[in-house]
Amino acid sequence: MATDRELAERYGTPLYVYDLARVRTALEDLRAALPQPSRVYYSLKANPHPGLVAELRRGGARAEVTSRGELAAALAAGHPAAELMYSGPGKVRAELDEAISAGMRTFSAESFGDLERIGEAAVAQGVTADCVLRINAAGAPGQAGLRMTGAPSQFGFDLDGLRGERARLLARGTRIVGMHFFPLTNARDEEGLRAELAQSVRTAAELRDELGVPLHLLDLGGGFAAPYATPGERPVYRELRTALAAVLDENLPGWRDGEPVVAFESGRYLVGDSGRLVTAVTDVKHSRGKDYAVLDSGINHLGGLSGLGRLLPLSAQPLEPGPEHAVDAPDEGSVTLAGPLCTPADVLARAARLPGVRSGDLLVFPNVGAYGLSASLLGFLGHPAPAEVLVDGGETVSATRLALTRHAVEPFDGLRAKDANPMTETTAATATAPDATAPAWDEAYESLLHEVLPRLSAKGPLRPDSSLKAAGLDSLAMVEVLVRVESEYSIAIPDADLVAATFATPASLWRVVSALREQTVGPA
Repeated sequence: MATDRELAERYGTPLYVYDLARVRTALEDLRAALPQPSRVYYSLKANPHPGLVAELRRGGARAEVTSRGELAAALAAGHPAAELMYSGPGKVRAELDEAISAGMRTFSAESFGDLERIGEAAVAQGVTADCVLRINAAGAPGQAGLRMTGAPSQFGFDLDGLRGERARLLARGTRIVGMHFFPLTNARDEEGLRAELAQSVRTAAELRDELGVPLHLLDLGGGFAAPYATPGERPVYRELRTALAAVLDENLPGWRDGEPVVAFESGRYLVGDSGRLVTAVTDVKHSRGKDYAVLDSGINHLGGLSGLGRLLPLSAQPLEPGPEHAVDAPDEGSVTLAGPLCTPADVLARAARLPGVRSGDLLVFPNVGAYGLSASLLGFLGHPAPAEVLVDGGETVSATRLALTRHAVEPFDGLRAKDANPMTETTAATATAPDATAPAWDEAYESLLHEVLPRLSAKGPLRPDSSLKAAGLDSLAMVEVLVRVESEYSIAIPDADLVAATFATPASLWRVVSALREQTVGPA
């Protein structure tokens, strides 16, 4: 069983350590606090580390994602796409296309425009998207953490707007299946959390009856608290399960039989206490009446907004002193913990009680498994990311380092095309007009297109004038077709031919392939 000092010697500092045993315990504790049956979604924004995401999947949690990167992380961790929830404002067509193509079908809609964009993406791929409506309702009175709704916000439908334009809920390509609430995060006390969740249940029942919308899935969000970068324990919610079950029984009596399915989301509660940041003191100095300890980690690795005072105060705990010592180490009083960045905003803690701190000492910030590295200013000033070590039962499971890389970007997702966007430049005439002059292709070509594009001429033989775009030829499928065609026929399609017109129909692509084959091996 390696100690933090041994891990630091092995992998260097700064160093994040995540304990998978704590993740399992947190999931068990949360389930014990919630009414059953219910579903738990892990919010990847808290920490998308693949090891943590995979551990929660093994424990039966589903995943809630808000970006293409989080979608990729969830899929890589083994989450089935059909079980994911996609939420967040500002969804763009490209990410919706990618999510639906991957097999996602459940989305949280934040506005009428968001709902319509989801529907357009679904129609383009010949599917229907199941949508829950995120509701921006008034919050319960009393103490709360960071409030997400109940005020003017980019999150969710205002109730007045929803009631006034409910006909717009019939967006083509979508099916309303329920509602989504997330009024606050990191609730300050159990009483306030119970009140918020209970009010969401009552609002959902009222809207279901008033608007006549189905309520098969009720996502009540979260708000489950956890300490951040300070010592402490996750709260134990002793009365939440019984109290919330009573509210559900009163307002939605079918919930125990899964109508609706009741779901909750959590990030910080599930992974917050699993992580700690080990950092080394590189210098200790006295400046104009104040003592400073300069660390090898700062707001680039821990809570990027801490430099603006949003996350202060943080708290570090010392390990045993290291081998190096500063002559002017403070013996009493407080010390400011500053990071290595060239900005006065890089301060992790003010007035930290660390008497005798010296250069070479190791400090530990506890409870930073959520909103740590991935929520920080990692790209600022170019310092490398800390190593991230997974441990389980004292044994090291893995050690990785996140890296920011720069790569060349070509138009249209890296395809070697000259077009800025070949998928949107296909003309109606090209896509639909019969092509009587198309040469006959071989069975390998037809089989290849059917394998990559299963919706292409599902009934009967392949038509020369079929629209490849309508059959699902997006950027990823286009690259796959290109690679497989070049491999099958030992050709290299030149950049000049990598344009929208080439990939418009089976006939247009085959003409290019056939011409290149003749140049290579002569007429067939």
